[in-house]
Amino acid sequence: MSNMPPQPPVFYKNPGLAAVLSFFWMGLGQIYNGQIAKGIAFIIFYAISWILVFLLIGLITTPILFIYGIYDAYKSAQKINIDLARQYGSPPYGPPPQ
Repeated sequence: MSNMPPQPPVFYKNPGLAAVLSFFWMGLGQIYNGQIAKGIAFIIFYAISWILVFLLIGLITTPILFIYGIYDAYKSAQKINIDLARQYGSPPYGPPPQ
């Protein structure tokens, strides 16, 4: 037996799930990734952008923010996984093979 304490389990984020969550509710993918403040900011900015549709500028900002939110959730999940893999020395997209 080793005298080293066991490592805590590593929970990777699913980039696809993060993107889908942001597709259905802006900011939810960021919240799933553990980026609570960023997710709340996306929700607030997206709501403001929808209000700005009545001033026509929202017709430009809303789709841009929507697409960027999905992209950001996906890329952030990937980055979190890579950082976890570096920290714990395991593959970034799942548990190490047996």
